[in-house]
Amino acid sequence: MSENLNRRKFLGQSVAGGAAVGLSLSSASAAKSANDEIVIGVMGMSRGLSLARSFSGRPGVHVKYLCDVDSQRADRAVKSVTEIAKKAPQAIGDFRKILDDPEIDALVCAAPNHWHAPATILACSAGKNVYVEKPCSHNAREGELMVEAARKNNKAVQMGSQRRSGPQTQAAIAALENNAIGRVYLVRSWYTGARGTIGNGKPVDAPAHLNYDLWQGPAPRVPYVDNRIHYNWHWLWQWGNGELGNNGVHTLDLCRWGLGVDYPIRVTSSGGRYGWIDDQQTPDTHTVSFEFEGRRKITWTGTSCNRHSSGFVTFYGDKGTMELDSNGTHRIYDAGDKLKQTVVGKSQGDIEHIDNFVAAIRDDNPLSLNAEILDGYKSTLLCHLGNIAHRTGRTLNCSAKNGHIMGDEKAMALWGRDYEPGWEPKV
Repeated sequence: MSENLNRRKFLGQSVAGGAAVGLSLSSASAAKSANDEIVIGVMGMSRGLSLARSFSGRPGVHVKYLCDVDSQRADRAVKSVTEIAKKAPQAIGDFRKILDDPEIDALVCAAPNHWHAPATILACSAGKNVYVEKPCSHNAREGELMVEAARKNNKAVQMGSQRRSGPQTQAAIAALENNAIGRVYLVRSWYTGARGTIGNGKPVDAPAHLNYDLWQGPAPRVPYVDNRIHYNWHWLWQWGNGELGNNGVHTLDLCRWGLGVDYPIRVTSSGGRYGWIDDQQTPDTHTVSFEFEGRRKITWTGTSCNRHSSGFVTFYGDKGTMELDSNGTHRIYDAGDKLKQTVVGKSQGDIEHIDNFVAAIRDDNPLSLNAEILDGYKSTLLCHLGNIAHRTGRTLNCSAKNGHIMGDEKAMALWGRDYEPGWEPKV
C-alpha cells in the first residue's frame, strides 16, 4: 500500500481481509522451516532499536524495516543496526508499509503505548505475528481486542515481559509451584527511580523531521507541546499509563505468575503527584493493592522520585519466603526466616524471549509463547485497574471471571477510550 493510503480504507481492508492484505495473509500463514528466514519490521526506535539489534543477531532472522515517525531517529537506527546485521535494514516512516509487505513474518511494536494495541490488531489482520512491548495496551478494552485478534487470525503475539523467558526466573516460579514456601498468599513488589521534573511545556510547531499526526495515530488530536516527545508522554493519560504501566507491569507479571492468579476481585490505590509540580498527570508516588479469591493478595509500590529500594518481588508463604530480583536471582527462607537456598540469576531473558517468539513462528504454534498475549493482557490489566482506582479515587470491585469492574459506571467508563475518527481498532 502507498504511504498516503487513506487510513479508513486501510482499516476496512485489514478487517475484511481485502486485496491490500490478501497477499500477506497467504504468504505469512504457513509454518517456517528451520532453514527459512524470519523477516521482521520494527516500529518505534527507542526501545525498538535495542530489539532490532537483538533480533538482527539471531540466526535466520532478517530485520527488513526500521520504522519511526521521526526521520532522524529512523536514519540513526539504520546505521546502528547495519553495524551488526547481515543485510542493511530500510528506514521508513509509516508502519503500514511493513504490513503490506508479503515477505514480512512479524511486526515488532515498540512505539508509544497508545499504538500497541491498534498496531497489533492491524498486524494480525494482515497475517503478521507480533512482538509487542509492555504494557500490551493503552486501556483494558484494547487488551481484550488483542486477544481476540490473535485467536481469530491464529497469530503468535508475544508481550515483551522478557523475564518470563529468563531461566533463573523460570526456576524460581517452578520452585513456588513445587511448594518451596508452602501456600503463597501475599506478593509484594516495588519500582524505584529518580526521575526529574518534566517542567511546564509550551505549544510550538512540531519539528519538521517528526510526523506528529502519525505519531498521535489512534489518539484524538491535541496540539504539539515541547516537553512530551519522545519520552514524557508516559506521564500523560492521553498516551501513557504512568509508572504503573511503564515499569510496574514487569513486577506485577511476576507476582501474578508466582501467585497463580488471573483476575482480581478488589483493587485499591493511594498516592499522587508528591515529588514535582509540573505537567505530569500520572502519580509519581503510588501504592496499589490487588486482592484475589482464595485469600491472596499482591501489592505494588512505585516511587519515581526516590531510588531507595525495598526489593523487586517478594513472595510470602505459610512455610517461608522467597525474594526475587530483576535478573532471576532468588533466595528462599524457611518459616523461621533462615536462608535455605540462593540461586544466582544470569539473565533477564531478553534473548531467550526473542528466541521463544521466533520458534513459535517457525513451529506455527502461537500458544507456545512464554508471554502469550492472554497472559500479557491479564498482567497489563492489573496496571489499568490500578490506574482507574487512582483516577476515580474509589475501591474497585471486580469480576473474578474477567476482571470487569462491577457496580461502578464511572470507573467502567475508563475501561476504554475515545479515538481519532477512522482509527478505532476493530477485529
